[in-house]
Amino acid sequence: MLNNRPSTQTIPSASSSKANSSNPSFREAKRIQQSLLANAEKRTLIWLAARTPAWINSDHLTLLGLLSMAGAGVAYWWSATNRAGLLLVILCLALNWLGDSLDGTLARFRDHSRPRYGFYVDHVVDAFSALFLLGGLGLSGYMAPAVALGLLIAYLMLSVEIYLATYTLGDFKISYFKMGPTELRILLSIGNLALLWKSTVHILGRAHKLFDVAGTLGISGMLLIMVLSAIRNTTRLYQEEPLPVGKPLPNTKQVQLPFSTPVHLTGKPHL
Repeated sequence: MLNNRPSTQTIPSASSSKANSSNPSFREAKRIQQSLLANAEKRTLIWLAARTPAWINSDHLTLLGLLSMAGAGVAYWWSATNRAGLLLVILCLALNWLGDSLDGTLARFRDHSRPRYGFYVDHVVDAFSALFLLGGLGLSGYMAPAVALGLLIAYLMLSVEIYLATYTLGDFKISYFKMGPTELRILLSIGNLALLWKSTVHILGRAHKLFDVAGTLGISGMLLIMVLSAIRNTTRLYQEEPLPVGKPLPNTKQVQLPFSTPVHLTGKPHL
């Protein structure tokens, strides 16, 4: 949407009539993007999609997003011996934004949507991208490996909750508290610039690595979001599918349920 309302459009889990006719059981999901930069980002992506050369397609952009995040991980690793790697990470994050954000917009702009393929591939790529980025960060010396591992685990746990909610509720939420992937890339880039000036902070008289503090806050935030979302979604699903009240229980004279153990005429279970 190009107005000031939050972006809530249908996407991967759903799409063109062609895709739905080939798989009528594939249900549409609503993409909920309410981050600070959502509207400006949407306008920018549509502008870029209209000017993207015809020989570039969404698969090229998805690959760009993956390779650039792998490059960011290598750049973090390099930054352990040369701080110029921190600046290279920022460039890789910008390229990752271009590939990861523009691929779906370009496909929809050209009416080339492949909803199941796109949803699956994009999120497999996201998982590998997180591994590359946080792996490199853990090797950089600017963040303790344990904190980087904790961030990866928290990210994957939150991702599982999001994907389960997408499947069961039809809502694909990609921003929380006005923060989405683009805002997180910007924060990480600002953090890299801060590392060039100061890599430690003092809390309660003790020195801590700046990225260890930020990473611990990130872990806490993602786990809190996951727990709150799990409670909210479980409550919603229970309200939509409550336990039946007053429904009689099956008895031995009723037709056998399809998942129960076969019974001989003698009444003994069949082994």
